[in-house]
Amino acid sequence: MKPALPPGLEDYKQTATFTETTVPAGLLSDHSTKEGVWGLIEIESGQLRYLVTDPRRADRGQTLVAGGDAGIVEPTILHRVEPVGEVRFHVRFLREPTGPLQADERPEGDGA
Repeated sequence: MKPALPPGLEDYKQTATFTETTVPAGLLSDHSTKEGVWGLIEIESGQLRYLVTDPRRADRGQTLVAGGDAGIVEPTILHRVEPVGEVRFHVRFLREPTGPLQADERPEGDGA
């Protein structure tokens, strides 16, 4: 069963757009988000394989495509991605509202 985002989360950060040649090595290896931090892998073009490798979840993988559902990354759950040919994607990070964001926590381009 695919996880669902809990209600009331707020966006707080977004990566740059990555391609099959610029995706950071860390995203290609098992990694996780911090406690309370959710991610949405959004495909701009092409395809990306999203693999959940955490032993707390049944082995699960899905191919994400442009215009399709985003890949939902659960807090602390190990996962990785694999480009499938040419791809452009970014990751949005969300969390429960925590009050005013500190300067180093604001999304890029947010002059607030």
